[in-house]
Amino acid sequence: MSQQRNVWFRRFPPLGNGPTGADSDAECALVCFPHAGGSASYWRPLAVALSPTVDVVAVQYPGRLDRLREAPVEDLHLLADLIADALGPPGDRPRALLGHSMGASLAYEVAVRLARQPGGEPQLLIVSGRRAPAAARGRNRDWPLDDAELVRRVGGLGGMDATVLDDPEVLDLILPALRADHRALASYTDTPGRPLSCHVVALAGDRDPEATVEEVRAWGEQTSGDFRTRVFEGGHFFLNDHASDVTDLVRGLLPSRAG
Repeated sequence: MSQQRNVWFRRFPPLGNGPTGADSDAECALVCFPHAGGSASYWRPLAVALSPTVDVVAVQYPGRLDRLREAPVEDLHLLADLIADALGPPGDRPRALLGHSMGASLAYEVAVRLARQPGGEPQLLIVSGRRAPAAARGRNRDWPLDDAELVRRVGGLGGMDATVLDDPEVLDLILPALRADHRALASYTDTPGRPLSCHVVALAGDRDPEATVEEVRAWGEQTSGDFRTRVFEGGHFFLNDHASDVTDLVRGLLPSRAG
């Protein structure tokens, strides 16, 4: 694995025996994008569950964990440019992208960039817990930039352990990334049009305060290919409550070399 790729991507369990650190027996590659304030390790359980059939590659954004000393990126388009460049061509295996919340918007923007390269468009895009671009336009600028309000909002969504948010020392470490991610969301405007032709699947929580089922269903407007929606019981982090079902769903959706 090149140094550039090693900076951006993590695998759980660690490196396999393939030429880029992947398991050469994997049928496809699944690139996973964390939520705002999240890190690559959020996708560890899914990666372990799908291994070794699927090479799960989790994106590590700057400004957190082992990239803590790097400045977070406050522009989703710039972040998508950097990640798409680091991903490069798909190689001899089909590739899919999966993102939750902010990660869904980022996965979409990366897919758009990959689609501009001959043969680069992923075969599958899975977006989770995020309003579709048409439903989100003009609604992102209410994200809180005050630290206290931001912490309250993040804590209310249930994606971060309350003990972390209550620890001042830990909070000082994670706040820069949280601020940057929410500023990026507040200023984000999607790439217009219907630039994708791949299969898109949208996952929604039926009680998600951040993205209603109808807002999630509008992702179908972003592709000329097949589209479907799957609704789960739960709030914004419904993935955590339905880990086994989500794993089975993703496994069944993923393309293979033969497919």
